[in-house]
Amino acid sequence: MDKQSQGMNKKELFLFALYITGIVLVNTVGSKIINLFGVRVSVGIFFMPVLFLVTDIVGEVKGHEHASLFVHYSIIMLVILFVTTALFVQVAPHPSWELQQAYRQIFGMSMRMSLASLVSFSISQTVDVNIFLFFKKLSNGKKLWLRNNLSTITSQFIDTVIFMFIAFYQTTPKFTVAFVFSLIIPYWLFKVVFALLDTPFCYLGVKWLSKEEN
Repeated sequence: MDKQSQGMNKKELFLFALYITGIVLVNTVGSKIINLFGVRVSVGIFFMPVLFLVTDIVGEVKGHEHASLFVHYSIIMLVILFVTTALFVQVAPHPSWELQQAYRQIFGMSMRMSLASLVSFSISQTVDVNIFLFFKKLSNGKKLWLRNNLSTITSQFIDTVIFMFIAFYQTTPKFTVAFVFSLIIPYWLFKVVFALLDTPFCYLGVKWLSKEEN
């Protein structure tokens, strides 16, 4: 393998590592809720755009197969994270360890929310990759900014709807369809803003990853 191929492999490996790190952050520190301009959001909202950005960059330069591998491998990692977290939250601690309650509160998200995260991520990321590549063929590889935003904005809406309904629908009588959508819309609009803001980074990432292609 020549140096050029090694360099490209290292770049793609870096993006994959960044992608997996983003997934872990969304599902760990992302459990914290903050107030963003009056809207109740998870801090994971700052990491989610990175995930969609990475698959768009890889899909643009390397093609559908590589981007799909990112998604498929990450789904496997999410399943492992889901199962191991559920297991170790339940394991009895040593009598001298007094942090079990805090540990359970931090890592022991309800299984319903964890499942919501797994399902919404798996579906939305698959949709994102396919929409991006569909519009790439349709535009003959032009208008990257449009493909990047159309795929991300659409898939983020799907992600938000699926997560909110699996996690919260009918948990109490208050969580009706209308009420859940009242939570979805402002949350998704923030994601739209982040998607628009990351457009320059998509161009930079594509340029960086394809720099040695030729």
